[in-house]
Amino acid sequence: MKRIKWLGILLAALFVSNAYSANWSSCDRWGTYNNNGYTLYNNIWGQGAGTQCMWVNSYNNWGVWAQHPNTGGIKSYPNVSFEQNIRVSRLNTCRSTFQIDVPSSGAYSADYDLWYDNHSYEVMLWMNYRGDVAPISYNYDAYGRPVAAYTNVRLGGHTWNVYRGSNNVNEVFSFVRTSNTRSGTVDIAAISKWIRSRGWFGDANLHQIQFGFEITSSANGEDFRVGNYSLSCY
Repeated sequence: MKRIKWLGILLAALFVSNAYSANWSSCDRWGTYNNNGYTLYNNIWGQGAGTQCMWVNSYNNWGVWAQHPNTGGIKSYPNVSFEQNIRVSRLNTCRSTFQIDVPSSGAYSADYDLWYDNHSYEVMLWMNYRGDVAPISYNYDAYGRPVAAYTNVRLGGHTWNVYRGSNNVNEVFSFVRTSNTRSGTVDIAAISKWIRSRGWFGDANLHQIQFGFEITSSANGEDFRVGNYSLSCY
């Protein structure tokens, strides 16, 4: 079994290198690469994960090949991350643009992960999702499905169902698009100020913006790609 596992890792590494001829690639679970002030993480952090390899041309053009078993629980969150230090009240502009390619099988979400007040608050913006994945909520229906705090909210360039919950470490506010998209621009400042207006947090400090893929399963071996990514906050 060990020989088979290591053979899979080597083949995945060769696949990444040969397929993309990237500036950087890694199959290490904590592999990181810095480019133009951004940090890119392979970031395999969940239990029962399989193989995942990241390739990077630049912070705005990167992806992973992932083969995670068809079991529950998030296995990884490969992402591009940028450090900020701006109070919500002082956010004049904070916009991000993205384009993604995602597979037609497996379970995953493509989302922004925004962190405020030293990881006290987490805001997730779900742009595309598939399979047995769901946002965190304080309330669930009789079938175990999360119940939204607000529905059909038009905000920041998109229409969302908004969920509020906790992962027992920090509060989580999840904005789930009412339909999937593979490209777009999102107004993070508008979303941050809307949350503050609800009293869910105060004049919180936005200190980290991440964008990537929360992958639960991809048993067939799947490609996830990001292109035309941009971020401007001031």
